[in-house]
Amino acid sequence: MSAPPPNRRLPAAASEAAADASETERLAAEGPALPRLWRGFTRARVFFGVMLVLLQAVTIGLGQPAHPLSLALVGAYLLATLLATRIHPRALPLSKIGLTWLATIGVDLATFALVQTAQQGNINYTPLFALPVLMSAVLGTRLLGLGTTAGATLLLLAEAGSYWMRADGEPSARFVQAALTGTGLFVMALLAHEIALRLARQEALAQRSRIAAEMQARVNGLVIETLSEGVLVVDARGYVRAANPAVSGMLDQPLRAAQLPVHLGVNPAWQGLARLAQATFRQQLPQSIELPMAQSHGGVRELRVTTRLTGLDASAGQPRDAMCVMFLEDLRDLEARVRTEKLAAMGRMSAAVAQEIRNPLAAITQASSLLDEDLSDPAQRQLLALVLQNAQRLSRIVDDVLDVARARQQRALVPSDAVALDATVRALAEEWVGQTGRHGVLMALQAMQCDVRFESEHLRRILVNLLDNAARYAGARDGSIQVGTRALADGRASLQVWSDGAPLEAAVQAHLFEPFFSSEARSSGLGLFICRELCERHGATIGHQRRSLSPGGPEGNEFVISFATAPAPL
Repeated sequence: MSAPPPNRRLPAAASEAAADASETERLAAEGPALPRLWRGFTRARVFFGVMLVLLQAVTIGLGQPAHPLSLALVGAYLLATLLATRIHPRALPLSKIGLTWLATIGVDLATFALVQTAQQGNINYTPLFALPVLMSAVLGTRLLGLGTTAGATLLLLAEAGSYWMRADGEPSARFVQAALTGTGLFVMALLAHEIALRLARQEALAQRSRIAAEMQARVNGLVIETLSEGVLVVDARGYVRAANPAVSGMLDQPLRAAQLPVHLGVNPAWQGLARLAQATFRQQLPQSIELPMAQSHGGVRELRVTTRLTGLDASAGQPRDAMCVMFLEDLRDLEARVRTEKLAAMGRMSAAVAQEIRNPLAAITQASSLLDEDLSDPAQRQLLALVLQNAQRLSRIVDDVLDVARARQQRALVPSDAVALDATVRALAEEWVGQTGRHGVLMALQAMQCDVRFESEHLRRILVNLLDNAARYAGARDGSIQVGTRALADGRASLQVWSDGAPLEAAVQAHLFEPFFSSEARSSGLGLFICRELCERHGATIGHQRRSLSPGGPEGNEFVISFATAPAPL
């Protein structure tokens, strides 16, 4: 392919250079360094004004005659510099000759030129022109800086011309001095402007880096705050410098930022953490250990603690302001993740196995029923009843496993007939009492004949599961288990199953509705999980809370089901 013609490439390069220049000017305008430089220049102008006044006083003190015009000029200049400290430019850099330029840089040029012209001794005020040139080059655009420098050079040349007209000697030295001074001012203006632009670019880059760092810190803080793992930051003396909310539950003590630092030695249960931190600092290697952590309520909690050391000096290999970061994991959480992985691994295999088990169980149940018709011996009938009971128990376990497999596939709401909540709950609860022989169950059904869209069989399975759990932990007195319904303000209805059992541990509450999670060895851990899945399939929600049913009454565990609003009949 042929190269593009030069007349197309040059404009592109020019536009790119213009874009870079405009970007540089924009960075210079946005940088907060310019306002600080403006304040520095205004103070320097005041200092120059004071020095000019002192210089006039010293000149008079040395016996030279006072020059009224010079005294008036330096006095007026000092007053003007003091007044200029009250000026705050609307926008920096200065882009044109306006009121701000006239009140500061213009006053400097005029004053220094008049003082240089009016002076009668051998004092040379030419170096003073560096102040307005620097001010315009740093605080203004390149064009304004060069324009101000050109103006200062012209004033110097005009002063040389005035001296030539007044003096009888050779004026060439004055013109050469003015030309050299002007050249130096131009070079100084260009260098100062480039340095100012570089400063603006560096400050803009630092500002962007600071914003990015702050954003990253906020993101990191948010991630750490929401981590299920506990995070502790411990210094070499054993003081906790930072902690995320998850640590509070694991260490059974709230650790807030206002309370830190806290020494690990204040709690005897934390001695294992203190020793692990010391070992990390001593060996300068990551550590990992499982520690028992005593709890004020409930049993001992097993934690897996992993440490990492930060702040190492790589050259010396020694800690320098090192911090030990501890990651705490509740072993129950790890077990919950393992259970979830088990659930995913079961998949179709579990459903297929359960389906295969169901057919022999149905045959056993049917054969036992037929055999029951021919048996008359009470002992044999008792053994047959035991066979039937265990076959039905196995059948329920198979149904639970199949429901787990189906629950993930049937996420859509199941269309079902409307059922009268109070009447259905009363019948199901009485049926459960009759089957289990558990008496003393109180019912407070106040749903005011509300109808809910829910399959009766699914509602029965949920209620039986909740009542079985309640009976497992509730006391033996009347009212230790209570079933209630309510009509909510938004037109929905709710079902509550309350029992006076002991409080659940925080780790147990976090995994209540997860599959295969149970605090008992004989339980499959599928009951509450299936309750939640069935509720979600009907648009309902289920939750747990710890509360008392009456003021001053005993607290208990309550499971609440909020049903979806039933559509009005056509």
